[in-house]
Amino acid sequence: MQLITVDRSRQGMGVEPTFDAADISGRRGGEETPIVAYAISVLRRRKWILIGAVAAALFAGILVTLLMTPKYTATALLEIQREDRNVVEIEGATPRAGMVDQEFYETQYGLLRSQTLAERVARSLRLDQSPEFFQTMRVPVPEDWFHNGMPTPQYRDERVRVAGELLLKSLTVEPGRLSRLVRVYFTSPDAALSQKVADAWGKNFIQLTLERRFEATSYARNFLEDRLNQLRGRIDESERRLVDYASRQGIVNLPSEGSSNGTESRSERSLLVDDLATLNQELSKATADRVRAESRLGSSGSAVTEALDNQAISGLRQKRAELSSDYAKLLVQFKPDYPPAQGLKTQIDQLDRAISREEGRVTQTLGGTYQSAVGRENALRRKVNELTGRVLDLRRRSIQYNIYQRDVDTNRQLYDALLQRYKAIGVAGGVGVNNIAIVDGAKLPEKPSSPKLTLNLLLAILAGLGIGTLAIFLIEQIDQGVSDPAEVEKRLGVPLIGTIPRTSKDIYDQLRDPKSALGEAYLSLRTNLAFATDHGMPRTIAVTSSRPAEGKSTTSFALALSLARSGRRVLLMDGDMRSPSVHHMFGIENEAGLSNILAGAAQYPELLKEVGIENLAVLTAGPHPPSAPELLASARFPELLKDLLDRFDNVVLDIPPVMGLADAPLVGSRVEGTIFVLEFGATQMGTAGVALERLHGANAMVVGCVLTKFNAKRANLGYGYDYGYGYGDNVKRSETAG
Repeated sequence: MQLITVDRSRQGMGVEPTFDAADISGRRGGEETPIVAYAISVLRRRKWILIGAVAAALFAGILVTLLMTPKYTATALLEIQREDRNVVEIEGATPRAGMVDQEFYETQYGLLRSQTLAERVARSLRLDQSPEFFQTMRVPVPEDWFHNGMPTPQYRDERVRVAGELLLKSLTVEPGRLSRLVRVYFTSPDAALSQKVADAWGKNFIQLTLERRFEATSYARNFLEDRLNQLRGRIDESERRLVDYASRQGIVNLPSEGSSNGTESRSERSLLVDDLATLNQELSKATADRVRAESRLGSSGSAVTEALDNQAISGLRQKRAELSSDYAKLLVQFKPDYPPAQGLKTQIDQLDRAISREEGRVTQTLGGTYQSAVGRENALRRKVNELTGRVLDLRRRSIQYNIYQRDVDTNRQLYDALLQRYKAIGVAGGVGVNNIAIVDGAKLPEKPSSPKLTLNLLLAILAGLGIGTLAIFLIEQIDQGVSDPAEVEKRLGVPLIGTIPRTSKDIYDQLRDPKSALGEAYLSLRTNLAFATDHGMPRTIAVTSSRPAEGKSTTSFALALSLARSGRRVLLMDGDMRSPSVHHMFGIENEAGLSNILAGAAQYPELLKEVGIENLAVLTAGPHPPSAPELLASARFPELLKDLLDRFDNVVLDIPPVMGLADAPLVGSRVEGTIFVLEFGATQMGTAGVALERLHGANAMVVGCVLTKFNAKRANLGYGYDYGYGYGDNVKRSETAG
């Protein structure tokens, strides 16, 4: 293969990239940019730094505020009547009301502050069983009180006593002057805890007062208690038998909606039945989807709605109609062999073939949808049949389970009936009207009394803005990443021949769609390459970068695909024998490839692989050789390129990065053109300059740079390089939706 000598004088690569004051003031392409616009652009690109600084400052402010231990106070209002009115007269059960004086109220206030009431509140709220309560109240807890977060039974009384003392320390009882009202205040670091304790204090005080009125009916209550204990044992035994049987038989039932929890006869449903019903619904939907897909597939490919709504087909048909009209006009005056008429006829035939291909693609898509619907329906039908058999078997095994269930329900009904009688007798002992009532329940405190959170947060925001602005300024001075496409040629001396936008979608799916943003971008790259040499498109093109993961492999694949679409015969060669990736793109094997050919162990025709794309073949890298540079420096490599050019119009090589490796300069010196890939915002100008110097030192023809992963929102001043990427997408989506 004949080597090509290149004039480097126009590339200007002898100067190391530097920054000057113009970079800071917002110079773009030799033009001064207003400082305000430049500042807005920098803030837009670096907004997350500013947001992070403000968020960190807010966090610090909140942390400082939290360390000051805010207090929340909840208030409950109680009313204590002086008279004790009776509804019924039961001898010994209704105490007589005597003279009520100041001592009565003092007694009530003392009862509100009693240790007994405090411990009762702690037990009712289960505060003694909660390690979080003791942590909230800033009290160290002995290690033996809790084991793995669970309370130990032997220290229960001690925990209740300590919890009661903590509640009393934070409680304040304030009698209303010249009134029967009493306010109960409770203060703690937890607003919800303050509300719960203040509410529970009044309720438990009322219950404690009423409990003293049940002494007259103690005999009946004791008798019923014995019977309840017996029934409770029978319930436990029957439920244990029910659970054991269900466990042995693998029966899992859930209470149905609306059933009570252990107080009435429970209706249950099986998990298998629920699963069967759910799968049956899904099967009906899948059948409907399959029928709908089948009906659509049965229609003519050119008449289905998808074909009629396809914008590409509509455009082609409109163009054909226009050409047919022009052709008919020519035939009125000229014969069919008239050259302009023949040209129109050729264009009409090409449009007919394009319309047929598009209609075939629509039909293929409908077929894939139908096959997917059929597969899902069959899978669901098999699962429904399987669950049907399991449900029938479950019903057979549930006969004895239902017998045990009825035994449990009977015992529970008897227990509930006796329990109601027991409660009725207990109420009869305290049937007198309660003289204590809750007037206002405690409300959840909305804000702490201290510290002042608003002021702390305001200062934190101001500090975060200052720190974030300073950080942005320093980063702008230090960062040499490529953030402006206009600076590439100016700073590196190599023309920018392509700008590839960043995308969050699947890259290879978009590349296979020529109308996508990536497809349009790489089409522009292919067009620019047509002016790279004096004879047009370079026949052998190597794609490299300064470091890994900058998008060179994707660019190689996209460029080869774009050339193949233009009708050229293209070979995509994986020249990165150290870390090959082309075979991963197509899902093919890499057992043999370029390394075998260069080592003389194989011939290239037998290793070329078709990948299902017209005009495109692939040559993988092959096994990892002991020394890749030695193979590339051998005489077999230029001979291989020469032989390949007899068979293909273009050869695109994906080669390793430049920095630290000898592969890229070796390959670059043997191909007509080398494309240098830069990653937007990541590739450093200094590193790119050194890499390009190495390529030029090896006499490689660098035809231009490609800027990948471009994000217009992060570019300096938002130049609008993304104009055209996605232009018309909204229109297409709306038309498709219509």
